[in-house]
Amino acid sequence: MAKRGKRYRQLAESYDRQALHPVQDAIELVKKLATAKFDESVDVAIVLGIDPRKSDQRVRGVVQLPYGTGKKPVVAVIAKGEKAKEAEEAGADYVGAEDLVDRIEKGFKDFDYLIATPDMMRLVSRLGRKLGPLMPSPRTGTVTSEVREVVRQIKSGRLDFRTDPQGVVHAVIGKVSFPTEQLLENFRALLDALLKARPATQRGQYIRSITLSPTMGPSVKVDVGQALQLVR
Repeated sequence: MAKRGKRYRQLAESYDRQALHPVQDAIELVKKLATAKFDESVDVAIVLGIDPRKSDQRVRGVVQLPYGTGKKPVVAVIAKGEKAKEAEEAGADYVGAEDLVDRIEKGFKDFDYLIATPDMMRLVSRLGRKLGPLMPSPRTGTVTSEVREVVRQIKSGRLDFRTDPQGVVHAVIGKVSFPTEQLLENFRALLDALLKARPATQRGQYIRSITLSPTMGPSVKVDVGQALQLVR
């Protein structure tokens, strides 16, 4: 484990790290723990009661955060003709066809999302190893003919989530500069989407634990029972 700096240790000692907090209180504490010289993100880690080794229990989905993440995602679109024009008009950062596929093959990956129209997937399919989780997929709506709408969604606060190999979902629900109420609404939207994405084969407690933290600070434990009341 990496050795923590003095500032981090002092913050960690300033509150009870084992206490469970209602979501709103946890958000307000995270704001106080964000002492870096930049606008830190509010990170959430949600441990799910799934078996990540089983493909039918891996959780993946999309949610539109009401107030966005505070980040400006970079969007690339592989399309031709009218769909390429739609992508440009919607604010895509990179738009191309064979030229963009060739560029990605050579190592270009300076984007957060890659969208492709169905007719371009024959070309895009060869990028699987290069792209990894950035590979366009019908499941996340990044293989689509509705290019204009998807680009706009992403630019206005869409969040893609998935479990990691340990069964944990990591996400950003905004910046510490956001009002508490906005962070709370973003958190509620994410939790609701996770509950709706619960695998049919999952048994037992689904949401095991939830923690919130600023980018450069220690984590705060959330009372799971209280959190679930927000979406029921």
